[in-house]
Amino acid sequence: MSIASIVDFAQVLTEAERYRPAAEKILKGEPDQAVYNHYSSPCGQFAAGVWEGEVGQWTVNYTEHEYCEIVQGVSVLRDQDGGAKTLRAGDRFVIPAGFKGSWEVLEACRKIYVMFEAK
Repeated sequence: MSIASIVDFAQVLTEAERYRPAAEKILKGEPDQAVYNHYSSPCGQFAAGVWEGEVGQWTVNYTEHEYCEIVQGVSVLRDQDGGAKTLRAGDRFVIPAGFKGSWEVLEACRKIYVMFEAK
């Protein structure tokens, strides 16, 4: 495998996939989102890219393990028991598969993500 196989996020031209969570998942706002998936492994279990989200709140149910680095904005991640963590630019964290709760964007947010989903 050559150096040409390296995926440089700053140089790759990935089309945005724009979407909004399903209506039944939205708790408030109009949380429009975009994902720039810069890499997916051939097995389909590993992916990495950039996610952007607008102000709003929706329920989440993680089936994948996700490493995140917030590079812009402010969000609040809440678990089903009401525990909360405010996430700001510079924060790095992992959300384990099985996490359920809600994600709320307070200020337009941008994150780098790396996901693994076991089959």
